Amino acid sequence: MKTVVITGSARGLGYEMALRFRRKDYNVVLSDLNEENLEKAKAQLLLESGQGSVVSTLCNVVSYSDLEGLMAFALENFGSVDIWINNAGVNQPDKPVYELSEKEISLMIDVDLKGAVYGSKIAYAQMKKQGFGQIYSIDGYGSNDAMMMGLTLYGTSKRGLTYFMKALAKESDTMKDNIQVGRLSPGIMITDFLVNANNDSTKIDLPEKTKKVYNILGDYPDVIADFLVEKMVNNSKSGVCFEWLTNGKAFVRFLTAGFNKRDFFK
Repeated sequence: MKTVVITGSARGLGYEMALRFRRKDYNVVLSDLNEENLEKAKAQLLLESGQGSVVSTLCNVVSYSDLEGLMAFALENFGSVDIWINNAGVNQPDKPVYELSEKEISLMIDVDLKGAVYGSKIAYAQMKKQGFGQIYSIDGYGSNDAMMMGLTLYGTSKRGLTYFMKALAKESDTMKDNIQVGRLSPGIMITDFLVNANNDSTKIDLPEKTKKVYNILGDYPDVIADFLVEKMVNNSKSGVCFEWLTNGKAFVRFLTAGFNKRDFFK
């Protein structure tokens, strides 16, 4: 039976992906910072039908030792890890760079970039030993060089992560390891992430113009998770990017916005 490990999986996209892996009979390893949310997520998954087991453990992706512990926990329970997903992330307060504190800058770089680098390194080392595996990280605003005031540090982290994942995939190909390294591009997800920063300690007041765009292009994480999980379980290539909100889809959304009215912010 296959096993998936997902960081930041107590809610949002991480939880929705875990739910779909559960339905596909995977063993699921949940991890998060918030113990209450984690236990709730585990209980909800256990109500779903599935042949695999569900386990959970606290993990702060800023801590290398925590991530080592997460891998050890997965191996202790299941013996190997087939898929590792670096999903944990934090948003940037809607402020220009000069207004950001040292703590805010460190948090974004440490969680959104270093946490995924740490997780990928630890996962790769184990998968090289076992002879197989898949590693994925989440794309975000800035991955494609897009720029906007209020997202500079977040975009910097995601742009750096894109380079890292592409380079890691090239390393895997060069060494002919049977490890697929790729990226998941969910587009605009309608979750609390959009209106919270700094691990939910800071609220973001979205402008009406931004809300309008999100209403046209956004989707709930369950819809996106259906697409991403199906792609992962059927993947056999490294260097892939599974993109939900393609340019073609965005064009059609804008073209038909007058007929398909949506309001996620009621």
